[in-house]
Order: sequence, then structure tokens, then C-alpha cells
Amino acid sequence: EEKVVESGGGSVQAGGSLRLSCGASGFALDHYAVAWFRQAPGKGREGVGCLTAKTDGRIYYADSVKGRFIISSDNAKNTVYLQMNNLKPEDTAVYSCAATFGLVDGSNWSYFPYDHYGQGTQVTVSS
Repeated sequence: EEKVVESGGGSVQAGGSLRLSCGASGFALDHYAVAWFRQAPGKGREGVGCLTAKTDGRIYYADSVKGRFIISSDNAKNTVYLQMNNLKPEDTAVYSCAATFGLVDGSNWSYFPYDHYGQGTQVTVSS
């Protein structure tokens, strides 16, 4: 079965850091675009950032996290990471990752129909 699974969520105080992992099974992530999303209570899903693959190979971030969050990958571990620094209470949400073999780029990553979606992991930031 092909799937992605997130891990690494938890509770931190404002200003703290967390690193989330998105691990894949059944396929190799290095050929896929991988995006991170979040959904806060009562709000819609928001794109956090995306590591594109076959288009331009760049990493894109939402303005709300730019300069604080970093996406990286470890192909040997078949995992993509989301390093979250200087966390704020408004970052509290369920974070999930998604992967696609499709052509994701800077203009469509936040609404592209990904092939695989994870269940999500809770991140809670207290003030």
C-alpha cells in the first residue's frame, strides 16, 4: 500500500521549535512533489509549503511561515521534514503532508490534487 505518514507533532511554547516528518511507504518520495498543509479549528486547509520535484525543484512557502519554517528531504530515509522555528500560537493546527507524481510548481502547489494524503499530526503552541 502506498501511503504517507506524519510524525513529530506535539505541544510547545511560543518561540519554540518542532520538526515534523513525512515518511512514505510503497513509493520513493524523491520523484514526488511533497507539500505540507495545516488546518486550524474552524478554519479551512492552508498550504504551508511545498518541495517540488519534476518542475523546478524549488521549495515554496506560504507568506505566513516564510523565514520560520524550512522544508528539507532525506532520500535515504524516504522522508520529507518540516522544521518549524519561532512558533506562534496562530501556528496551532493539524499538520499533514501530501505527495504527488504530478507537475506541481509555484503557481499550483497549494491547490493541486495530490495522490497521497496523510492523516495529520497535531501541533499546539501556547503563549
